[in-house]
Amino acid sequence: MTADNTPDHGGGIDAAAARWGGPRGAWIDLSTGINPDPYPLPPLPPDCWAALPDAAARDALLTAARRFWQVPDGAEIVPAAGASALIARLPALCPAPALIEGPTYNEHARAFRHAGLAVQTEGPAPVRVIVHPNNPDGRLWPHTTAGERLTIIDESFCDVTPEASQIARSATDGVIVLKSFGKFWGLAGLRLGFAMGTRATLTGPTGHLSDLLGPWSVSGPALVTGTAALSDPGWADATRSRLARDAARLDALVTAQGATLVGGTTLFRLYDVGDAALWQDALARHRIWSRTFPYSTRWLRLGLPPAQGWDRLTTALGTLA
Repeated sequence: MTADNTPDHGGGIDAAAARWGGPRGAWIDLSTGINPDPYPLPPLPPDCWAALPDAAARDALLTAARRFWQVPDGAEIVPAAGASALIARLPALCPAPALIEGPTYNEHARAFRHAGLAVQTEGPAPVRVIVHPNNPDGRLWPHTTAGERLTIIDESFCDVTPEASQIARSATDGVIVLKSFGKFWGLAGLRLGFAMGTRATLTGPTGHLSDLLGPWSVSGPALVTGTAALSDPGWADATRSRLARDAARLDALVTAQGATLVGGTTLFRLYDVGDAALWQDALARHRIWSRTFPYSTRWLRLGLPPAQGWDRLTTALGTLA
């Protein structure tokens, strides 16, 4: 989070192109950690565009989500137009100070501060937020409870390591687990995310989380696509294997230029490159966008390139030798 509480994210290709040149389509965006080989879109019936989303399509999505993630019976599932839409609403469920240990994904702290609530990085607090695996270093959090009234577990990147999921905790009062669809399935523009928790946990002073999101919180195309993807475990298994191979390939390329691996997931890798601004500039001159951080001059995060992007990345990294 930057000092003025403005968003600090990956992406921003338009701004990169304005500075380093080239049309948007000429850039390879490695700043976001999104699967570069997305789930193939299923056939979309015309009425998913022309009609308001109906209950049957929503129920089909929730059934597929419960089966794919093995959501326990005691937990409800609330879908939304992306995990970010849920993150923005979560402070309303327990309007109290939050413990958010950094560095981590900054939208959680921004949401609590926007709600007028304090955010602390150490010590006890009524609310605790953990990003599991952590963004940007991939750290996994143990199954611990420190007595908070609410624990939010953001598993936006956990589909690459399903064995580490804490989804079973969503049936326990006081625990909410978040899932993002856009990262692992590579369809961030679809905008789909999920919150899992007991009814009591998902209900705050002003109402249930689904009521706070309003009707039709997920579009018709997202309902159809999400249901198809979450009903395709074979694609998920093959994707995990491919991501692991590509992450190892990326590590070999980057560390060969003197960088040190700090951590990450198989969707993004975090490196200590010594001078992050220099590396970002060198890559940007080849129309490759990377992620730097306002709290570190040494860290550079890279997602995986698409199949046609490896040669350009190799060439760009070679200029850093």
